[in-house]
Amino acid sequence: MRSNQANAAPTPHGMKIFAGQATLDLGGRIAQAYGDALGDSSLLRFSDGEFQPVINESVRGCDVFLVQSTHAPADHLMELLLMIDACKRASAHYITAVIPYFGLARQDRKDKPRVPIGARLVADMLGAAGVTRVMTMDLHAPQIQGFFNVPFDHLDASTIFVPYVKSLQLGQVAIAAPDMGAAARAKFFASHLDCPIIVCDKTRARANVVAKIQVIGDVKGKDVVIVDDLVDTAGTIVMVADQLMRKGAASVRAVCTHGVLSGEAIARIQDSALTELVVTDTIPMRASTSKIKVLSVADLFAQSIRSVREFSSISHLFEVKVKSH
Repeated sequence: MRSNQANAAPTPHGMKIFAGQATLDLGGRIAQAYGDALGDSSLLRFSDGEFQPVINESVRGCDVFLVQSTHAPADHLMELLLMIDACKRASAHYITAVIPYFGLARQDRKDKPRVPIGARLVADMLGAAGVTRVMTMDLHAPQIQGFFNVPFDHLDASTIFVPYVKSLQLGQVAIAAPDMGAAARAKFFASHLDCPIIVCDKTRARANVVAKIQVIGDVKGKDVVIVDDLVDTAGTIVMVADQLMRKGAASVRAVCTHGVLSGEAIARIQDSALTELVVTDTIPMRASTSKIKVLSVADLFAQSIRSVREFSSISHLFEVKVKSH
């Protein structure tokens, strides 16, 4: 005879959300949007710079979601890897790395001799650490998903940006791609806003330095919206905005998912022809200006986490919902 315990239904796995130091605020907003409290964790620092993440509550048998962007990648990435290892060794049932901004994504291929493929190396390290799922947003190179051998959820910030642009009720809108690589993204935006596309042909002198930009398309009298996955030094976007205004654009604004904003980027934006730069909170703002607006991705990630927990499709998260005015 089998015991009642043997016939009992399995206990559902608990769920906990933790955040690394890079995105503590966003982690808290994601947990709140999900309807839960952020898990208790801390970071011990040694005098030589070494650090040790500590999970301050039990995760045994739990589905754990670790929120950490890997901008300025080294320490933030290492902290995420150590958090994954800590949860694995504490017998977590399932470990999802929620990486709103995936650092080193610009190193997605070997484009010249004797250079690493950094994005592949990060994928290998996450796998070796014990991650069982990865969730991120707007990779610089979408094919990076193929570097992983675990389930991978790639969210799209256009579902946030398109309704925002629509809400501005601009006149003659045109979407601009700051380079050929952003053309597909621009085409997606334009299809939902029913407007033309402007493409900018960019020539780089070296990394982070643009030598020349040529505008392809008619911008005269149009309210132009530049779209891209990230803004780093802001050199390209500022040059494109200036060029578009010289070509007769009525206004120029930009929407970029990840506000890396390194070096003198914020000062460049403030002094530029841009009406505004719209970014998300995948990377915390180190400083601000009246020209920068931040939209939150917390609700989108919370919905994705819920879908993962409920084993339901996330297809609805890619639907652009535009309210009529």
